[in-house]
Amino acid sequence: MTPARLLRDVLRRHPRRLAEIAGWSVLETAPAFLVGFAVARAIDDGFAAGRPATGLAWLALLGVAWAAAAVGARQVVLAVAGIAEPLRDELLAHVVTGALRRASGAFQAPTEAGSAAVARANLQVELARDAFAAVVTIVRGFAFTLLSVTLGMLTLLPQVALLVLPPFVAGLTLFLISLPALARRQRAFLLADERTAEELAGLAGGLRDIAAGGAQDLVAARAEGRVEEQSAAARALARVTSARTAALAVGGWLPVVLVLAGTPWLLANGAAAGVIVGALAYVTQSLAPALNGLVEGVAVSGVRLAVSLDRILRSAPPAVPVAADEPDGHAVELRAATFAYGPHAEPVVDRLDLLIPEGDHLAVVGPSGAGKSTLTALIAGMLRPDAGAVLVGGVRAHLAARPARVLIPQEAYVFRGPLLENLTYLADADRAQVERAVAELGAEALVTRVGGYDAEVDPGALPAGQRQLIALVRAYLSPARLVILDEATCHLDPAAEERAELAFAARGGTLVVVAHRLSSALRARRVLLMDGGRTWLGTHAELVRAAPPYADLVGHWEPEYA
Repeated sequence: MTPARLLRDVLRRHPRRLAEIAGWSVLETAPAFLVGFAVARAIDDGFAAGRPATGLAWLALLGVAWAAAAVGARQVVLAVAGIAEPLRDELLAHVVTGALRRASGAFQAPTEAGSAAVARANLQVELARDAFAAVVTIVRGFAFTLLSVTLGMLTLLPQVALLVLPPFVAGLTLFLISLPALARRQRAFLLADERTAEELAGLAGGLRDIAAGGAQDLVAARAEGRVEEQSAAARALARVTSARTAALAVGGWLPVVLVLAGTPWLLANGAAAGVIVGALAYVTQSLAPALNGLVEGVAVSGVRLAVSLDRILRSAPPAVPVAADEPDGHAVELRAATFAYGPHAEPVVDRLDLLIPEGDHLAVVGPSGAGKSTLTALIAGMLRPDAGAVLVGGVRAHLAARPARVLIPQEAYVFRGPLLENLTYLADADRAQVERAVAELGAEALVTRVGGYDAEVDPGALPAGQRQLIALVRAYLSPARLVILDEATCHLDPAAEERAELAFAARGGTLVVVAHRLSSALRARRVLLMDGGRTWLGTHAELVRAAPPYADLVGHWEPEYA
C-alpha cells in the first residue's frame, strides 16, 4: 500500500468527521470573510461619516466573529484528532507486524528486532500522526480561508478581487510547481540530519571502546562525512527554498502593491477609503498568512508525513514464508550460548549451558542487569546467540515455528479494539473457553470494568496491571506449550501473581518465569540464578545452601534467610 492510498482510505472511512471539520471550519474562518467588509463599513459608514457608534458596532461584530472562531478552531482540532488517532493505531499495527515478522524465522530474510528499532518505528508513527494532523489542519484552513476571502471581496467590491486574486493564484501556482523539488530537498535534509544524529549517538555511546582501540581518527572522519553530507543537503534545500520565497512574494505581497497602485481605479469604480483599507485587511490579515501557512506547513509537515509513512509501510516485510521447523516437543536447551549487545561489549549471557525439560517450571532470578530478560529473548528467538546454540524442541529458537512458545514481557501489549479480540489474538477460542481462562486467571473484575467482552479497549486508559492480565489470558488461551513470563506479573499484587503462575503451571507445558518476588522462586520446581556472568541451577533449598549470592538475594527478600 502506498502512503497516498493509505491516507485516502483513512479519510474515506471518516465521512462524519470530515463533515464536522467542514462545519466548524466555516465558523473558524468567519473572520476571514468579515474582516475586510467590517473594517470598510466601520470606516465609511461609521467613523468617516461621523457616526462612531456605528463604527464601533462593526468592530464589535468582528470581535464576536473572532471569539466564535476560537470555539470553531478548538472543535476542528478535536475532529482532526478523531481521524489522526485511528491512523496512528493503523500505523502501529504495521509496526507491530513488521517487528513480529523480523523477529520470526518463519519469514524470509529475518532481521533483528531490537527494542531500539521498535522505539524508532514508534517514533515514526508519532511523527506521522502529528504531521498528518498538521497537514489536514493547514490545507483545510487554507481552502476555507481562500473561499471566505473571495466571497468577502466580492461582497465588498468585485473589482478588488480582480486586483488580488490573479497574483495570489500565480504565487500559489509557483509554489505548487516548485513543490516536488522542494519535497525532494527537504526529504534529503531530514534523512541526512537523522543519519548524523545516529552517527553521533553511536559515537557517544562507544567513546571508551574508540579510545581503547585507537580509532579516533577513523571515527572522526566518518562523523565529519556525515556532517558534511548534512551541510550539503542544507545548502541544496536553501537554494530551492528561494522558489518558496518568490511564491510568498508574488502571492502574498504583490496583491498589496496592486491594491495601492490601483487605488485611483477603485475610487473611480465607487470605492471609498474604507474599501481600500478593507481590501488591504483581506490580503494582510487573511490571504497572506494562509498562503504562508500552506507553504511552510506542506513543505515541512507534508514531507515529514511522506517520509514517515514510507518508512512505516516498508517496515512490515511481505509475509513470504520459508521453511519453518516444527519443534519436536517444547524442551529448551542452551549449549554454550553467548550473547553481547555489540561487538566490543561484555557478554550478558556467557557460554551458558542449560536444559529445561518438557513440563519443567523454572524461575530465573538475579540482580538487575544480570541478563534475565536477554535469556528469555534468546529462548523466544527474538535474539540470536553470538556463539553456541539455543534450541526449542531440538530446533534453533529463531527458526522454530512461532506457535510453539509465547513470551509475555513486563510491559504487555494491548491494542485498541474489542476485549474479546485482545484475548483471542493468539488462539481460535470460543466464548466458553475464554470465560474459563478468565476465571482461572482471576480476570473477571477486569472484564466487568472494561464493560464486557465486546467493549472497546483503550490501552491508555488501562492500568499496567490490567494490561498484563489481558496479555496473560491471551497467552493462556494460545496453543503454545512453552510459556515465558518476563516479569509479566510485576504490576499485579502478590495474590493475583500467585493465581496466575499456578494457573500456568496447572495448564501443562514448560513454564519459565523471570521472578519479580521470592514467592515465584518458591513455587518453581527449579531456580536459575544469574549473577555477574555466573549461574547456579537447583531447587530453592539447594541454592540457599550452595549459592551465597542466592542466599544474599533471599536475605533481601526475607530477612530470616540473611
